[in-house]
Amino acid sequence: MNKNQKPLILIVDDNTHNLQVLGSVLKKNNYSPALAQNGAGALDFVKKKLPALILLDIMMPEMDGFAVCKKLKQETATKEIPVIFLSARSEKEDIIKGLELGAVDYVSKPFNLKELIARVQTHIELKTAKEALNQKIEELKQANASKDKFFSIIAHDLINPFNSLIGLLELLAHQNEQLSEEDKDKFIQIILNSSKKSYDLLKNLLEWSRAQTGRIKVNPVTFNLKEMIDRNIELLEHQASAKNINLFSYIEANSVFADEQMLDTVIRNLLSNAVKFTPINGKVSILSKKRGNEVEISISDTGVGIEDIDKLFRIDVTYTTEGTEKEKGSGLGLILCKEFVEKNRGSIWVESEKGKGSIFHINLPFL
Repeated sequence: MNKNQKPLILIVDDNTHNLQVLGSVLKKNNYSPALAQNGAGALDFVKKKLPALILLDIMMPEMDGFAVCKKLKQETATKEIPVIFLSARSEKEDIIKGLELGAVDYVSKPFNLKELIARVQTHIELKTAKEALNQKIEELKQANASKDKFFSIIAHDLINPFNSLIGLLELLAHQNEQLSEEDKDKFIQIILNSSKKSYDLLKNLLEWSRAQTGRIKVNPVTFNLKEMIDRNIELLEHQASAKNINLFSYIEANSVFADEQMLDTVIRNLLSNAVKFTPINGKVSILSKKRGNEVEISISDTGVGIEDIDKLFRIDVTYTTEGTEKEKGSGLGLILCKEFVEKNRGSIWVESEKGKGSIFHINLPFL
């Protein structure tokens, strides 16, 4: 809720006089009242707009306050809204029943208006504090997940290639004379490919680390999208030709307003993934077109498809799979893509069908 916005309080009571009195008192105390004369009206209201707190009468025809409260607490969207019961009934059993249903407080009629406002204020402040605490908890979870991901990549995905490189280089250094020229060429090619992959991973890792610590700034400019795509296709041609994969581009919208370095990282990662997960003799395409006030970039492949799409962009979930030729990945590239696209006020999502391929979509605002 905006700090300058008055908290919205929903008053539910079948008595028109009570609604008028409570509404007037709430307005005078800098709250924004909304009125409902029955339970059904209250439930309809919260489907359209969520109040900060609900003052709920118990004794109402057709659906009493207990039934309304029970329904509110069963719905994810409304279960955290504080409910204060209002009733002329003050039996202990009623109070206990109300609290068991999830109400936070109970005020007896006739009202002591100062007491009522004090309780409303207290529970609004408690709700605000709880929301702030939950937000901090979520931020800490994300920070811990980021730290765990960072060290996992360093410990496994970055160190392992270097162990392989060192082993092959030692073999070339100490047994050079015993090796055939064919073996030497093969080892050199393995070293070259492994070095390139390690470099790309390290580059992603550093860019992601900078993004996490707030040291990376977004500098949007208008630039030529086709030139960027052609450059990335050229970088991947050797990797694609090794699997006889055809790379195509269809660029209708050629002008983009975004951070050029960030989008370059996104395109490089998505194209590289598409090649990695596409089998021999497959096809990878990238196209762009203008849709209203946005530019949509789509990267499609005829690859293996994705089973757990919901896990793809989550930092707190380890989701990596091997490419069609046993290529390794860290799962960091897609997380970085999501962060960079969103930093440029865009969105990214994926469509996929197992065994038929995937399409990654990027929408960016058009200047």
